[in-house]
Amino acid sequence: MNKKEPVIAIKNLNHYYGKGTLKKQILFDINLEIYSGEIVIMTGPSGSGKTTLLSLIGGLRSVQEGSLKFLGEELFGVSQNKLVQMRRSIGYIFQAHNLLGFLTAKQNVQMAVELNDRISQAEAVAKSEMMLRAVGLEERVNYYPDNLSGGQKQRIAIARALVNRPPLVLADEPTAALDKQSGRDVVEIMQSLAKNQGTTILLVTHDNRILDIADRIVEMEDGLLTRNSSNTVIQS
Repeated sequence: MNKKEPVIAIKNLNHYYGKGTLKKQILFDINLEIYSGEIVIMTGPSGSGKTTLLSLIGGLRSVQEGSLKFLGEELFGVSQNKLVQMRRSIGYIFQAHNLLGFLTAKQNVQMAVELNDRISQAEAVAKSEMMLRAVGLEERVNYYPDNLSGGQKQRIAIARALVNRPPLVLADEPTAALDKQSGRDVVEIMQSLAKNQGTTILLVTHDNRILDIADRIVEMEDGLLTRNSSNTVIQS
């Protein structure tokens, strides 16, 4: 693992919701580095700030205080246009697969490729089919989401997130709606593809059954980072 330059570097990050008398601090002095090819799982109770932190890392919210660098580029103070550009370098996987029901599996993945206008349609189709093969859905490329299981839909979501070989994938509770075996299959596919592509994965979960795929575990509680790695308490 290349530890020279982190994919994500966070220093003294604070975040607030609301204004005036309703202003409430959600994140407190977060410091975290995540490196290329690393799979980091973030755990912690509901309301601890996990999804807020994930949304800041993903450029879905603006940084209010502190420093957050993605691939060495500071996100504090950047424009909304810059955040939109940055989001194109990130794959997102959510609890709800967010597939378009009127498109086939292949078309759902192809949409992500076609965001790059330098890629021809033929190349977009080829890339989509290749990724669906990689997640074990080569027999389902022309199926619509309504004719697929929950696990198969989440595999399409993974294919869509990884098809452009992004340096970073953010996953928010990707196994929450799946049974034990489907959840295990999904995260093992993510793990395998990430290692093959050198993609960094940050995964938020309450699912203790998948913690073993992580290179590192970080834990949030009441807006604080309370654990960073499998056995080191850094703050209590």
